[in-house]
Amino acid sequence: MENFLLLGICFGLGLLFRRFPQFPETTPKVLNGFILYVSLPSLVLYHVHELTVGVSAILPTSMPWLVFGFALLFFLGLYKLKVMSFQTTVCLVLTAGLGNTSFVGFPLLEAYLGKESLGYGILADQLGTFMVLSFPGIILASIAMDGKWHFYTLVKRVLGFAPIYALVFAILTRQWEYPSALKIVLLRLGDTLTPLALVSVGYMLDLRTIAGHGKYLLLGLGFKLVLAPILVYFVYAEVREDQLLFQTILLESAMAPMVTSTVITIEKNISPHLASLMLGIGIPVSFLTTYGLNLLIKGNII
Repeated sequence: MENFLLLGICFGLGLLFRRFPQFPETTPKVLNGFILYVSLPSLVLYHVHELTVGVSAILPTSMPWLVFGFALLFFLGLYKLKVMSFQTTVCLVLTAGLGNTSFVGFPLLEAYLGKESLGYGILADQLGTFMVLSFPGIILASIAMDGKWHFYTLVKRVLGFAPIYALVFAILTRQWEYPSALKIVLLRLGDTLTPLALVSVGYMLDLRTIAGHGKYLLLGLGFKLVLAPILVYFVYAEVREDQLLFQTILLESAMAPMVTSTVITIEKNISPHLASLMLGIGIPVSFLTTYGLNLLIKGNII
């Protein structure tokens, strides 16, 4: 419950700060910079280093890759049909193709399925969602920034993404135990990600922009909250006998857009207003859609 309260307060503060002269228009850029260079690398250094990987990780970690690939095909198909611009396409792939499998996902999983589901949820988030963002996600964002494919420029963009270094370091040092003091510092710094990100998105959110982004917002949220879970349901139907595994995968696929991918989309100026709408509206709507999905699960309807 406290996570939802924190979410609402931070998002509301972002909306409120727009009215104060002490918070200039560059406020989201400053907050996003701290997130990308301090908060996110700290989380990566801690969680990837501590993660235990086994055979059971394959199914939950594969789900985010599947959803991202489906989003890429779906929105690029609409781009080819000239339904939307390339910038809008990349924005929707990065927001609708990646889910909030941790901050929103973990408390919802615990509420719906119990703490036993969190192990699968962590695997889906750390080895699935975050890995997708770190590699194909950041590559796609870099292409959108430059407008075309330049290998060396692309490599430079990817290497300029600070969490990549944290990811590599965390993997290389997995055999050594971090000092307890370092773990505490990393967790404290990592805890700043969601509050700062939600303040930033709240500041950026301007509901007046819905008029210009309405159909794209509907497409993006329709894909993320409805089409993606339907796809996942049929793809993973064979593992329904393991109810906890199947239900965790299904619910994680139905979560709202990812906070970090939205921050990156805004930071790189890839349809930033649409990105903020996807997250700002997607999170509260996802509370309703995941609740409905959970009712279907508990009622043995699916």
